[in-house]
Amino acid sequence: MPRIKNILSFLLRISVSILLLILLFKFNKIDLQVLINDIKCTDKRLLTAGFLFSFFGYFLGFLRWRMLLKTVGINIPLKRLIGSFSGGIFFSILLPSTIGGDLVRAADLAEHTKKAKEVIATIFLDRLSGYMGLVFLILPALLFGRALVLDKVVFTSVSVIIILLVIMLLVLFNNNIYSRITKFLSSPGSGKIKETIKNMHQEIHVFRNHKRLIILNLFISFIIQLVGPISVYFIGLALGIKINFIYFVIFLPIIGAITLLPIAIGGLGLREGLFVVYFAKAGVVKQLALAMSLLSFSFVLFYGAIGGLIYVLTVHHRRLQLNKPSGV
Repeated sequence: MPRIKNILSFLLRISVSILLLILLFKFNKIDLQVLINDIKCTDKRLLTAGFLFSFFGYFLGFLRWRMLLKTVGINIPLKRLIGSFSGGIFFSILLPSTIGGDLVRAADLAEHTKKAKEVIATIFLDRLSGYMGLVFLILPALLFGRALVLDKVVFTSVSVIIILLVIMLLVLFNNNIYSRITKFLSSPGSGKIKETIKNMHQEIHVFRNHKRLIILNLFISFIIQLVGPISVYFIGLALGIKINFIYFVIFLPIIGAITLLPIAIGGLGLREGLFVVYFAKAGVVKQLALAMSLLSFSFVLFYGAIGGLIYVLTVHHRRLQLNKPSGV
């Protein structure tokens, strides 16, 4: 039954992506043939630069997670860790948003290390630090670029992102707020949720004694968030889009945050619509904004496919190592 449910969920998200793309083409009157020609005529050197920056982002993400794992005493062979991380990249496309990929990473390493709580904490902190890096990037960008982007939608989007971050930080790191939340969740039927929050709170507090690690982690997260806009900026240049780089730094984090919603396959359709809406505010032609988004998604698909291949090829190795956990 759960398998059928997962298949239906997957098919539903594919349907949503297709529907969103159809509506996008119809209401924006986009000519498919012209779109294809725009993509074919891209500057391949600039496109390659964007592709390499995209890879650099994944590489930094891997280093960040590995650093967190070592801090909680989980030392895993490089080959084993690459397999889990690659699986996360692949399944983040197939499963609901990037959270689906995180669940695969968590399940894979938790089974191997027998340290489920620690592994989940590192993945959650990895995601949280990435979210903080996003805010650290977008705030100064919006400050310096406010003369370029005077738009209520943009400012509202940024406000929501910041509020969500503040709430998460207060729940996890403020003892008073944490106590109130757990007291609120003391009602019957909420035991599992309360236990999850309690375990997460305890495990994350381990990192309080590693201030250098936290600073380095946040710095890497900032660079990762910066690499994304740089990659798309080169894609834009390859298409002949010449607008201020500050637009990419402001719009990409917002688009990335919204596409975390698990309603489309890999965010396809939703992200394209957001590209068209936001970059129109910078004067980009809708058709070129769509082409920019599709090329960016093609990078995600490529690295996802490579990640899936690595994950499959290392299945045998992971099974052999199942009863030989490292770092225990």
